[in-house]
Amino acid sequence: MTASTTATRLDRRRAPASRWARLRRSRYLKPYNRLAALVVAGNALAFALLPQPTPEQAFTAAGINVFVAALVRQQYVINLLFRLATGAPHSLPLRTRWALGKIYSFGGVHVGAAIGATAWYVVFTVGTFAASASALFLTTSSLASLILLSMLVTSLPSARARHHDAFELTHRFGGWMLLLLVWVQTIGMLAQTQATPEQYLGSAPLWLLAATTVSIALPWLRLRRVPVEIETPSGHVAIARFDYGVTPFAGSSTAISRSPLREWHAFANIPAPGQSGFRLAISRAGDWTSRLIDDKPRHLWVKGIPTAGVGNIDRLFTKVVWVATGSGIGPCLPHLLARTAPAHLVWSARSPVETYGPSLVTEIRDAVPDALIWDTRADGKPDLLALVRQAVRTSGAEAVICISNATTTWSLVEGLEREGLPAFGAIWDS
Repeated sequence: MTASTTATRLDRRRAPASRWARLRRSRYLKPYNRLAALVVAGNALAFALLPQPTPEQAFTAAGINVFVAALVRQQYVINLLFRLATGAPHSLPLRTRWALGKIYSFGGVHVGAAIGATAWYVVFTVGTFAASASALFLTTSSLASLILLSMLVTSLPSARARHHDAFELTHRFGGWMLLLLVWVQTIGMLAQTQATPEQYLGSAPLWLLAATTVSIALPWLRLRRVPVEIETPSGHVAIARFDYGVTPFAGSSTAISRSPLREWHAFANIPAPGQSGFRLAISRAGDWTSRLIDDKPRHLWVKGIPTAGVGNIDRLFTKVVWVATGSGIGPCLPHLLARTAPAHLVWSARSPVETYGPSLVTEIRDAVPDALIWDTRADGKPDLLALVRQAVRTSGAEAVICISNATTTWSLVEGLEREGLPAFGAIWDS
């Protein structure tokens, strides 16, 4: 696509978009929410076809949903999904590649399946009470239902934002306790029927539970404490350097922690071409990051494998405009250094050289000589939407990838997509 073609599309002023068109391209009907609604609708249809499900049917349906919810969050599965989606050729229509670029919305499947699992499990619990089941099943079912409901409540956006630690601890320890309770129930059901070894091997709930357990356990099997070197170009940002035998791919992230049972934080990996190891750019944005910047620990915990993120979709397009604010440059930098796709950059930051260090800014200039680096301290807050529009016109880019805070990201993504330009940005659902 040429610059003139893109400019023509952006400059074309048609009749005002319909209310449905505006809604479809808004955050309320984003692909993430559509996927969640689709999974919930599938569960509702299954319930309609089984108006009076037996406890065993409800238990199996809950197990299927738990398996789906866990699997779609599994790091190997995430990397596979991104590989399949971003392997599409540029010869496909832009609208098709635009849709494929929304692959990072897979978390909607997780949410929909979690809601479905909770609903089915509550049905199972009600059935156990109605059937006057044993004390074991009444107790374990009640506890498991409370755990599932607690996980849903703490996952609500408002609750998660205000009480993020409670969200993490509920999901981690609640999830492990839930697995234990369901294992007890699954084995108990088979024991009650005096199942033969062949029946154990043919039990669908048992296989679902085993697969779910393996999926959840895999990242923890790669838990390790590794050395780290932390530099602080300024009091606002830390550059953490790792070299423990892993060199991640551009567009991946790594979860790090100082207390592996308490909290984890994922940051975009910044590998340098031809060098081992990687860097993380960590800005001061809360108590945890502030302590890390001030304390500069010598070791941190990592788990799992480098996991693909939104930036990987740049491969779908002939050229992209990366737009970043502040430390959002971190997720952009590995793509710019590795030249994973032709790119232009718009970066807005407060005193970039003083805050992030001259070497980082030099790296960016070397990778993208015509990058627009806007110093908000010297030049004030920019009109990012206008800057990005101009960058798309002059560069002929097919798409925009925004790495910023939630307000800026949604403003840019919605504004550009309403003008017919594919735009992508983080959705903060991990």
